[in-house]
Amino acid sequence: MSRDHTKLRVFTLADGLVIDVYRHSSGFPRNEQQGLSSQLRRAAVSTASNIVEGSARRTTREYLSFLNVATGSAFVARYLIDLSSRLGFLEASAGADLVDRYNELARSLVKLVKSLENLP
Repeated sequence: MSRDHTKLRVFTLADGLVIDVYRHSSGFPRNEQQGLSSQLRRAAVSTASNIVEGSARRTTREYLSFLNVATGSAFVARYLIDLSSRLGFLEASAGADLVDRYNELARSLVKLVKSLENLP
């Protein structure tokens, strides 16, 4: 059963965050382009892409597996944003905004997973 990921609020949130993570991480110090910046970008992309891939899976069980990976990636991205802020790579206001948005995304993913787990 293919699901349309573009109709999912969690995908819209995750996709918007990918764009903003790329924008904000482009200002990281040059020596962090292969380090923290790269890890943060991979976690952001992983969150969105796992929602997309899970949506294309046939069974709810497979879908849930990818949503769980997406949730883990969202938590990693949130941590890396917080770390980047504490290291001074992100402005405090940008870091706080991204953390708040990742908190919202993580809560939404957890709710979606729970709702799917309760299906017969």
